Amino acid sequence: MLRDWLAYRAGASPQRTALVAGGRSWSYAALDAEVARTARQLAGCGAGTGDRIAVALPNGSWPAVLAHAALRLGATLVPINTRLAADEVAWQLRDARPRLTIVEERTASLVATAGRDAGRVLGVGGNPAAALAACSEADVALRDSHDPEAVLAIVYTSGTTGRPRGAMLTVGNFWWSAVGSALNIGTHDDDRWLACLPLFHVGGLSIVIRSAVYGVAALIHERFDPAAVNRAIDEDGVTIVSLVAVMLQRLLDERADRPCPPSLRCVLLGGGPAPRPLLERCAAIGLPVAQTYGLTETTSQVATLRPEDGLRKLGSAGRPLYPNEIRIANDHEAASADGAGEILVRGPVVMAGYAGQRDATARTIVDGWLHTGDVGRLDADGYLYVLDRRDDLIVRGGENVYPAEVEAALLAHPAVLEAGAVGVADPTWGRRVVAIVRLHDAREDVEALMAHCRMRLAGYKVPSEILVSEESLPRTASGKLQRSVLAARVAAGSLPLAATRAVR
Repeated sequence: MLRDWLAYRAGASPQRTALVAGGRSWSYAALDAEVARTARQLAGCGAGTGDRIAVALPNGSWPAVLAHAALRLGATLVPINTRLAADEVAWQLRDARPRLTIVEERTASLVATAGRDAGRVLGVGGNPAAALAACSEADVALRDSHDPEAVLAIVYTSGTTGRPRGAMLTVGNFWWSAVGSALNIGTHDDDRWLACLPLFHVGGLSIVIRSAVYGVAALIHERFDPAAVNRAIDEDGVTIVSLVAVMLQRLLDERADRPCPPSLRCVLLGGGPAPRPLLERCAAIGLPVAQTYGLTETTSQVATLRPEDGLRKLGSAGRPLYPNEIRIANDHEAASADGAGEILVRGPVVMAGYAGQRDATARTIVDGWLHTGDVGRLDADGYLYVLDRRDDLIVRGGENVYPAEVEAALLAHPAVLEAGAVGVADPTWGRRVVAIVRLHDAREDVEALMAHCRMRLAGYKVPSEILVSEESLPRTASGKLQRSVLAARVAAGSLPLAATRAVR
């Protein structure tokens, strides 16, 4: 059994800051009291041990309080992506079958389509606190320790391909994720971890849990605003911030390359392979970036580069966090001549399985190894380099082209704001590479981009066509480029294109 980390911290350091959100601050003692009260209110509303509690709320204090309260009650949290369409939310609720669903004014309409599949819905009037307060606090015994195998949360995958699946993440998964991260980058008593990722995403939720395990402060922003994040770094003593590549790029653009204070000791960068030019830009101004690799199914990070290795191993996601293991599949189908293959993960951060999907779980976890669907390689020192999604691999005339390589080459050009690369059918080569870019100025010479690619890529990797999009490229809520959506739009001719394009 594991002692309840929030209750432990409330006893060990009651006056230390635990949570900062929406202009308000909670000590560990105050947060513990609010969590206990909320847990009893949830029980008064009908939730109990083993029930699922869906939370469809924007970032703020409430998702954090409810995460701790559900655990204290012995229930399971189901964070709902509030950026989905109503039909997508209805599908997740039908799949999750929650006893309660917590909403507020901006999210109530998303849940309405689900009908009875949402269970009892609280907060339709716009105020979840008032809705919970209307339920009398039940006189129930709250848990002060937890079975490591108990499911703490069901977090739906970001769904870059196909239907998202509900990854069942246990108390032990979150505990070992926190331990592995702490052993890699350390913990300081004055740490203040900024959460500007969505809390319905495993990367955001993990910050809430880890901060309580460590006994440090979690600062929650309602949304990602680069100016607000830079102010928090400069004025609020933020020591760690978790971002994805597109966020980091916007942060640097807003910062105009002015130096960061020494109090910022780590920028954890996830969400897929980061373009090398972005990492080089950070290195040039001394921004302490630690690239990470993780999935919903591994409770966020499974490998992370130490900040001191940032320049020595530029582009690597680091070594596996203790005590996890990573290997590269070497079977005929998954491996390639350059040592790349499918990334497999084994360890205590790997999910218990997909909720209600035994067959999918059995296909994904084989002999204890999680098949990630990502392509990577390990160097001689055991450092992981993530190349791309296996499903996104473009095989052109028998040669493997990783879209991330093409995108990184394009992003190295100062005119390019966003870049995506996809494969389209070709009668000669089987598949050909098409790149889609968004530019700072749509009047830029696109032919120059093609020449730029020829200088940086092998001939077979150079796009056969570069299209200029007038709109942002499609991304998931966690900032991942949705190449499958992009490819479908290219095939259907439905991208909002500028008149300019380049063809070789």
